[in-house]
Amino acid sequence: MASSSRREITIIGGGIIGCSTAYYLTRHPSYSPETHRITLLEAASTSTGGRTKASLQDPATLADPATASRRNPAHDGIAGGASGKAGGLLALWAFPQNIVPLSFRLHDELAREHGGAQRWGYRRCWASQVDCKARLPPGLNSGTINTTTTSSTDGELKSGASKGLHKDHKKDPAALRKLGAPEDLDWVDATESLGAYENIGTPQNTAQVHPKLFTRSMVQLAEDAGVRIVTGARVTAINQNADGSSIESVTYEKDGKEATLPTTDCVVAAGPWTRRLIPEIPISASRAHSVVIKTPRPLSAYALFTAIRLPAGFRTPVAKMAPHGAVAATPLRGQQIVEPEIYARPDGTAYACGPTDDTAPLPLTTADVEVDEARCEDIVAQVGGISDELGRDGEVLARQACYLPQGGPYIGQVGSTKGLIVAAGHTCWGIQNAPGTGKLVSEIIFDGKAKSARLGGCDPANVL
Repeated sequence: MASSSRREITIIGGGIIGCSTAYYLTRHPSYSPETHRITLLEAASTSTGGRTKASLQDPATLADPATASRRNPAHDGIAGGASGKAGGLLALWAFPQNIVPLSFRLHDELAREHGGAQRWGYRRCWASQVDCKARLPPGLNSGTINTTTTSSTDGELKSGASKGLHKDHKKDPAALRKLGAPEDLDWVDATESLGAYENIGTPQNTAQVHPKLFTRSMVQLAEDAGVRIVTGARVTAINQNADGSSIESVTYEKDGKEATLPTTDCVVAAGPWTRRLIPEIPISASRAHSVVIKTPRPLSAYALFTAIRLPAGFRTPVAKMAPHGAVAATPLRGQQIVEPEIYARPDGTAYACGPTDDTAPLPLTTADVEVDEARCEDIVAQVGGISDELGRDGEVLARQACYLPQGGPYIGQVGSTKGLIVAAGHTCWGIQNAPGTGKLVSEIIFDGKAKSARLGGCDPANVL
C-alpha cells in the first residue's frame, strides 16, 4: 500500500510503546493529517490502578509546575501500568542490541527538541552495582534475635545491629574512596553498610527519565500533531477480512457500549495484555512492586543495582510464590540476600523496586492491578537499611505495582495478515527502547519495512 493512500491506523495500548508509536507516526515524512487518521485506544480510564489510596498520584507536583509535563484529565488511563511505575533507566548497554543504540540516541534528540530535562526529568547518570549489608532497625540487637544459625560474619553483623539507626550518623567519604566508590555517592552508608562498589554505566552511556512524565509528554505531542486519544476503550476484537489477508476494523467497549473502528493498520502495543489479542505472540506477565521515596535532599544521579545481605532479625521478605497479602512480617532466623534496584531522581525522590512475583493473575486492565503492601514494605525496609535518606529521613510517597511484559520484544508484522503489527514484550527495557520501537513501526507502516535498525530477533517471524 502506498504511503500516500488513505490509512486508518489504530494503536492499541496507552503505555510508552503505544504513545511513542503515535508520536513517530506523526513525525514520519509521509504522514499527512488529511489522509492518515491515527487513533490510540487505551483500555483504562484512570491511572490510579496499581497504587495504594494514600499514594501520590501526579508526579508532576514534585517538579517545576511551569515546565513539567502537566496532567491532562482527558488522558487519564495513559501510562497506568508499567509505563507509569517503572524506573526509567536508559542505557547503551541494554538489550536487545540491534535497537538499543537507535533508541538511546532518539531519547537524547527528544530531550533536546522538547525540553526533556524539565518536562520529563531526562538526565545522564551513573549505574553501579553495590554489595551492602542492612542495618537492623532501632530496638533490635543480638540479645533480641533468636537465631538458629551462625557464620563467620555474625560478629560483624551484630556489632552494626546493636547501634540501630544513629541520629548523628554521617557518611564517610574516606570509606567510599577505599571501596572505589565516588564521593558523591554519599547517600549510602559507607561505614556500616557498603561493602563493595563496581561501576556499570557512565553518563556517556547511561541516562534516565521519569517514565510517567515521559509517556505523558509523548502522548500529548502526538495528540497535538493530530492523533486521536481515546481512554476507557478496551479492545475486544481485531477484525480481518474474509480470507484473513488484511485488517478491516477494531472492536472496542467504552462506557458499556460497543464500537467498531475502521482500520487498515493495527498496532498492538498492549504490553502483557498483548497475548489476549494475538495469542500466537509468546508474551507473559509478571507483577513487580515499587515505592517512591521523598528524600530530605536531592540525591546524586545514580542507579544502583544492589545485593543487600539481611542479617538475622531483619524483616523476612515475602516469598515470590506467597499468596497475595497472606504473609505477615516475621524476623529472619538466618541471613538472606535481596536485590532491590534504586534510582535517584532529579525531582527530589528516589524510586526503588523489588523482585517480580506470579501470585496474582493479570487483571482485565491496568485500573484493576492490586498492590500487595507487604511487598512494598519489604522494599522500604531493605533500602532504608542501607541509607538514612531512603529510610529514617525519607517519606514514602507511593506504594505501587504493575505487570511487566516478558518474552520479547517483538516488533513487526504478524504472520501474513497485512496491517497487523505487534510492538510489545519489551521486558524491563520498555522505556529505553520505546522511541526506537516507535520509529521502526512508523517505517514499517509508511515505508513497508524497518529502515533505521534491523529487527533481528525482534521480528515476530522468528516465533510464528
